[in-house]
Amino acid sequence: MKRSDIVRSIQVQFKHMRATDAAAILDTVADHMIESVADGNRIEVRGFGTFQPRARATKIGYNPCTGQPMHLDASTTILFKPSRELTKKMNE
Repeated sequence: MKRSDIVRSIQVQFKHMRATDAAAILDTVADHMIESVADGNRIEVRGFGTFQPRARATKIGYNPCTGQPMHLDASTTILFKPSRELTKKMNE
């Protein structure tokens, strides 16, 4: 599903809403979620799942072609944990 599909779904659900308004709402929600996770906060969307930042430590990796060791800096990634409802729906 692409962004345009989500905007279209919002329009179908709320018939009075224009596509530009639905897109603006979707962008605003996404921007707030990105900002919140970037600030180190956990986001819980009930019935969907949780997003939270997860720190990765510095480590030594290996170049798959040459086998040479290489230094991998510490980084932060996002962990998504689906809700029970979402997991149940996917396994039906």
